[in-house]
Amino acid sequence: QVQLVESGGGLVQAGGSLRLSCAASGSAFLRNAMGWYRQPPGQQRELVATIFRSGNTYYTDSVKGRFSISRDNTLNTVDLQMSRLKPEDTAVYYCSYDGDWGIEWGQGTQVTVSS
Repeated sequence: QVQLVESGGGLVQAGGSLRLSCAASGSAFLRNAMGWYRQPPGQQRELVATIFRSGNTYYTDSVKGRFSISRDNTLNTVDLQMSRLKPEDTAVYYCSYDGDWGIEWGQGTQVTVSS
């Protein structure tokens, strides 16, 4: 089982930037995709971005051109650089790993974007 710990959330004004980081432990070799999901207030959790071990990435349309996901396969970390933030980006952001028996989650970190 993989343990995921996020850091880097906080309060930022619209148009600003934040960088989220996630450190994975419990496995020396993470062969599957890692990613970031978010859950806005009163809404369901949604996929934001995914990165495969190869470096291939996927972004949901609403963040394309503003967010960038990166991964360090040596350190077992995944980061999400968020720029040009909007109030609608406000959510709890969760790090994820596509484990062999299902998605594994971090505890979440709050991102609040003020207008």
